[in-house]
Parts: sequence; C-alpha cells; structure tokens
Amino acid sequence: MKKMLMTLAAITIACVTHAQAADVTWQKDIKPLFDSNCLSCHGKENPEHDEFAKDKKGYTEKNIGMRIDTYSHLITYVGWPYTGALIRRLDDGTSREDKKPGNMYEHLGATDAERKANLATFKAWVGNWSVKRWKDITKEELDAIQAKY
Repeated sequence: MKKMLMTLAAITIACVTHAQAADVTWQKDIKPLFDSNCLSCHGKENPEHDEFAKDKKGYTEKNIGMRIDTYSHLITYVGWPYTGALIRRLDDGTSREDKKPGNMYEHLGATDAERKANLATFKAWVGNWSVKRWKDITKEELDAIQAKY
C-alpha cells in the first residue's frame, strides 16, 4: 500500500510539473524576464551573432552581447544552430560536469532566490535543459525542447 501511494504521488508530481512547463511561453513568461534582466546587453541595437563573433573580446569588454531580444533570435541559442548555448550560459552549474555556473547565471536576478526562480522559469520553457551542442545532441533530446512562443 505504501509503495502504491508513493508511486501515485510521484505520478501526480510529474503531471503537475509537466502542466506547469506546458504553460510557460516566450510572450507571457520569458520576454518579461528577459527584458528586466538581459535586454540592456542583448537588445535590438546589439550586433547579430556573426558580427559579434568577429570581435567578441572587444564587445564583451564594453559589456555588449549579441542581439537576442526576440523569440527568433533567442531560439537559435536553444535549438539550432547554436544548440544549448543559452543553457550553457544560464545554467547554475548543476547541469555541468565542472559544476561551475554559466557566465550569465549571475544576471538572472539580484538575489540567489531570484536567480533560482528565474532559472526554473527558463528551464520550464526550454523543456529539455541540456548543455549539449548540435553535434552531440540526439533527435529525441531535440524533440523534447518545448520553448513555446
């Protein structure tokens, strides 16, 4: 009986978690979070990826990142062609072998609690939170990416 109750509880938690993840969208959840924490360095005036890559050091020394202020810009760092880049940058270290947070994790909020909450929102939005690059990710892992508009 105890085992059956624990199994039922686990299924319920999984269903609630899935339902919450399904509700996270770019427009409703990610864009406002992005605008308040990321837009100052990744806005529409910022260089596109290839332009940024030409002088990455020069841009980063000036606190200028590449443009990722729209869904279509940001999704390229989740799916393709820069698979997992968003995840590698925002991760708190729990998904990485070296356990070091990504270089943008600190910008997810003013406090540790705010950063954790905002990271959880990004994770729910992406669905399959993987630091893997395009050459390493499987079709099944790609199919698990949600990132709804």
